[in-house]
Order: sequence, then C-alpha cells, then structure tokens
Amino acid sequence: MFTVNERMEMITKTTAHLPNIRVDSWSGLLVEYCKSKDIQSIVKGLRAVTDFDYELQMAQVNLQASGVETMFMATAPAHSFLSSSLVKELAHYGGDVSSMVPKIVNEALKARVAESGN
Repeated sequence: MFTVNERMEMITKTTAHLPNIRVDSWSGLLVEYCKSKDIQSIVKGLRAVTDFDYELQMAQVNLQASGVETMFMATAPAHSFLSSSLVKELAHYGGDVSSMVPKIVNEALKARVAESGN
C-alpha cells in the first residue's frame, strides 16, 4: 500500500521525539544489514505463539549464519491481535483504525484509500 520511502517517512515522523531512533531500509538479508552496521543483536516483537515459531527459526538461522543474536519482546495484550493486513483491510472498507495506528499513519491510510476510490 505504501512505498518503502513513504513508510520510512511515516516512521521518522512518528519517532521524531525519540533521539536514539534511526530509520533505515535494506533490501537484502537482515543479518547482512547488521554486519554492515556492526549491529550485534536484533529485537523482535512477538504477538502470538505463531509469531514465535517462525521468529525462533529465523533467530537460530541468523545466529548460526552470522553470530547476530535475537531478543524477543512480548507485545502488549491490547495490541496482540494487530497486523498490517488487518489494519489495511479495515481501512479499505472504511473502518476506524485510529486507535490502532499513529495519527500520521491513519491520515495516510485515509488518503490512500480515498485515492483508490474505495
């Protein structure tokens, strides 16, 4: 729905008040990005057991391939059901997603849905 640059701009604006956040993108493997930036660990958010199953496999492969460690953080229960697919579908059908996404993202979603004529 949004280009990489559009997503990066929304994240940059949303996190502007956090001085230790740097927004970047990469088109290759995450561990290759980590190596290029001398990053030693990855932090991943987990919503449910299904996330853990996949992410644990990825963490083990990443560790074996590059030595990069992965740490997991549990998502707050209030957000555990959220996914980008769910938010996009709700927005597409005119649902209110304002409590699920930052204001900047909500406005961009509304504009994009209006542009598409849905």
